[in-house]
Amino acid sequence: MNLIMHLIFYLRSMLCRVLVLAATNRPFDLDEAVIRRLSRRLMVNLPDAPNRANILKVILVKEDLSSDIDFDAIANMTEGYSGSDLKEHAAALAEGRPTPALSESSDIRSLNMEDFKHAHQQVCASVSSESINMTELSRWNDLYGEGGSRVKKALSYFM
Repeated sequence: MNLIMHLIFYLRSMLCRVLVLAATNRPFDLDEAVIRRLSRRLMVNLPDAPNRANILKVILVKEDLSSDIDFDAIANMTEGYSGSDLKEHAAALAEGRPTPALSESSDIRSLNMEDFKHAHQQVCASVSSESINMTELSRWNDLYGEGGSRVKKALSYFM
């Protein structure tokens, strides 16, 4: 972090505009001097249902999906899932499918809602909103972030 602070100081002395974008899941381990120099601190919560549906659409964009796929239903089924959990959920889709005989491309069937239901039984959310870590993150956001006395704006995964 010391190197970043030196770079910021150097670039500011050259009249350059600098945007420092950093991400951490342990902001409470940051030094006070670093926190002061980061003018905006945003907490990004777990995605809500519409954003989970959008994340799944991006992850599965190259997959052959049957017409019965309901992304809204899948998003509601995956309450509390992170983007990483959704990726694991998508990977679990392949595990539940029988291995096709690869004589023709028509032998590979489309993913359907039953595949998603089966994958949901295999992959659960890795984070709980009531976990100690999430409580610490919320507390830190109230103290230093744009929570607490600062105006909160909803942050969408897809702007």
